[in-house]
Amino acid sequence: MSVKLSAAALGRLPKGVAAPGYDRASLRAGIVHIGVGNFHRAHQAVYLDDLFASGRDHDWAIVGAGVREYDIDMRAKLAAQDYLTTVVEQEAQATTVRVTAPMIDFVKPFDVAAMLEMLSRPAIRIVSLTVTEGGYCIDPATQKFDPRHPEIAHDAAHFDAPKSAFGLIAAGLKRRREAGVAPFTVMSCDNIPGNGHVCENAVAGLAESVDRELAAWIRAHVAFPNSMVDRITPATTDRERAILKDQYGVEDNFPVFCEQFREWVVEDRFPAGRPALETVGVTFVADVAPYELMKIRILNGGHATIAYPAGLLDVHFVHEAMEDKQIATFLETLTKREILSVVPPPPGVSLEAYRLKVAERFANPKIGDTVARLCLDGSNRQPKFILPSVVDRLKAGQSFVGLALVSALWCRYCYGESESGKIIPPNDPNWDRLQQAARPARADPRAFLAMRDIFGALSDTPSYVAAFSNALTKLWSQGVRATLDDYLAGRL
Repeated sequence: MSVKLSAAALGRLPKGVAAPGYDRASLRAGIVHIGVGNFHRAHQAVYLDDLFASGRDHDWAIVGAGVREYDIDMRAKLAAQDYLTTVVEQEAQATTVRVTAPMIDFVKPFDVAAMLEMLSRPAIRIVSLTVTEGGYCIDPATQKFDPRHPEIAHDAAHFDAPKSAFGLIAAGLKRRREAGVAPFTVMSCDNIPGNGHVCENAVAGLAESVDRELAAWIRAHVAFPNSMVDRITPATTDRERAILKDQYGVEDNFPVFCEQFREWVVEDRFPAGRPALETVGVTFVADVAPYELMKIRILNGGHATIAYPAGLLDVHFVHEAMEDKQIATFLETLTKREILSVVPPPPGVSLEAYRLKVAERFANPKIGDTVARLCLDGSNRQPKFILPSVVDRLKAGQSFVGLALVSALWCRYCYGESESGKIIPPNDPNWDRLQQAARPARADPRAFLAMRDIFGALSDTPSYVAAFSNALTKLWSQGVRATLDDYLAGRL
């Protein structure tokens, strides 16, 4: 018989399901986290769960928060089980199941007064975020803060009633400044190069349009440490809920399934203090940039590399894509041929060993990560994960035909039909626009490259236009398999 997850049920969890190793009553809020999705609960929350179990830093518990409609449902489902989460860590040979409890509250989404009151509390010393790559109000082509973004424009006009994460943070900092309370540290945990700098530009950039003195104070006194985060965490579906209930005897409204591997590298800049996460595996460094560049170019770029050919071939799971010899070889060849050379290795790190580990993680059959998830939000991810490598190779006078092929595969995917004729459902916030560009690109590839806010100067770079056009033309005339063969054989 299964157990419905709740605080009252912690003493009677099924055998093999680990309970939190600490008294939840001892926890006190120290962190507000905006964006309580699967990744946060499989990553930052797990590290804090480990830390609390060691007997340390119980004044750094998490208060959840959200600024999107789906956060309403997330809060309701977590509140119904006392903000507990079951984390299922899976590898081919072993699975561990644990209940984590570092979250003690969740601010009601869209309750601006409650959120600003929480951000004003002196005990809150860190505000962290996982709001996705597309949530930072940046121009895709320039990768710079866009003050004209609708969310930013709204919050600039309604600074005391903001809707965005950055508006809430800026308004919260304003209140602390006026009350003489030291500012909290703002820590981005999203996959963006220089995520701390990007986050600072969003918060201070918004403030600059309202109160230049406040903006200057934010830039001078508020820390925005960069970080690199890594753990493959699929979306939760009824499949995961059923596995947890049927195989492990726990009913959880929103469990998290993930790989066992996890990594967190953080710039050690926390003037308001921080939990001792270095004792549970977090790496604190002076410069995160080499680590995040390696991860974004090799792992996230690798995801895009396998996602679109797999999606066009109707492959459902990521591990199934890696079981496809041609797709796996495409990943290996492209990474070795075009990506590794534009990734400076972090101190003491072997890029080849990292590449092999990434491929091993992608091939994990237990994870159940879907190809559709990897294909998600290409309009935000391509300019961050693929196109920068193109730019670097262009500057070095090196070939980028494989990278251009990845973007051509994305264009072909955005047409909205797989090679079998199966309809591909909308998979991007800009899906309608992408389709409107991808459909004429079948006859004229330059129609897709005309999206200069995504491709930037590459839209008008003859060598890139030629490489992209050649790849897309072959995809339409020969198909995915033959085009991949041409690239692998050096004929593209």
